[in-house]
Amino acid sequence: MHRPSTSGPGPAIARRGRGGPVAGGTGPRKRPRLRDRLWARIVAALLGVFLIVVGWSVGHALTMPGGGSVSERLAEWARGHYLGPVVTLGEWLTYQAPKKGGKPSFALTAPSAQAAAAKRQKDAAADKFAALYGPPAALKSLAGKPLAGEGVWRVLSSVNGTPAIYGTYLRASSVYSSYVSGIASMNQRLLKFQLRPGSEDPGPGHWKASPVIAPGTRRGLEATFNSGFKINVSGGGFYLNGATSGTLAKGEASVVYYKDGHIAIGTWDQTVRMTPDVVGVRQNLHPIVVNGKIPGSVDNNVTTQWGATLGGGYYVWRSGMGITRDGRVIFVYGPALNVRELAQLLKSAGVVTGMQLDINPDWMSFESYTPGHHPNNPTPKNLLPTQMQPATRYYSPSSRDFTAVYAR
Repeated sequence: MHRPSTSGPGPAIARRGRGGPVAGGTGPRKRPRLRDRLWARIVAALLGVFLIVVGWSVGHALTMPGGGSVSERLAEWARGHYLGPVVTLGEWLTYQAPKKGGKPSFALTAPSAQAAAAKRQKDAAADKFAALYGPPAALKSLAGKPLAGEGVWRVLSSVNGTPAIYGTYLRASSVYSSYVSGIASMNQRLLKFQLRPGSEDPGPGHWKASPVIAPGTRRGLEATFNSGFKINVSGGGFYLNGATSGTLAKGEASVVYYKDGHIAIGTWDQTVRMTPDVVGVRQNLHPIVVNGKIPGSVDNNVTTQWGATLGGGYYVWRSGMGITRDGRVIFVYGPALNVRELAQLLKSAGVVTGMQLDINPDWMSFESYTPGHHPNNPTPKNLLPTQMQPATRYYSPSSRDFTAVYAR
């Protein structure tokens, strides 16, 4: 009987021996070695720990007190964890330039809900100190033909019946004519200025000051406003009551707070410096108004030298402050501003030395306070109705440092 040969040409018969090769296959399956399984578990455990730590860190950034939208808090968290280039790229791709032309979304006839300030102005006019504490000269619009009320000062706050803080609205551009900035003028002869720490920046420390305007400390409160960049990117430092965060840097724009409650603004170790009377110093970048003039540096490296902006755009919310020749303190803030326009607004209000503060909408605000029938708990009002932060912002702990202004 003829049987087919098991060798030579013809179809192969698949056979599997002990540990032997399988015809047409890739070999026997091998069980993972103990060492491989151990390393896999270690990697998985480390990844789990990493995700827990990152989740806790992000959660803390999102839930900390003091304002900021979810997107801005995430962006700040990422910038603080070496992901700045990724954030900048994402913002650049989603940036929307401000619209051209148009009119403001609100009337410029009253920078506070209390347009009844006219009566107080009239009363002050009869006061023997009216010339000393009277309103600054009206401002000319930088957008061409002024709108009704534009550049006209109104009383935001008074001390013993005498106007101490005036406010007005001004447009900075004839191109982006629908955007309005708020300007406040504060008389140091009637006011005291205090630097307050933030709960996150500069964070816990021996500051001997609170990050919140708490009940029992509100009597005589006249105004509050934001400070500068996060200290680690401000180019300088923060000093308060003997404690320091960062390093006070020579040549940086600085707000200096003194024991008697007045402030000075200048260039550190040039026009202002440390003395026994100094209780606080807040530095932020370089001056944008010097001796009443705007230096050419305001046009250089706008998105790097003057701050990482949302979307990497030149035209964003910006704030700044300065001091006039007669010692008034000027605060300016508003949307769709480049650095030069911010400087021009300060200069138009009489500033001889000025600096940029914070940028982006969630980090800036200006509030004035009206005692009414409750002097121990005055009612706050926003200067700009378009600002994102509520008027009660500093009645809760603030994550960033700020300035509180009290009556003398």
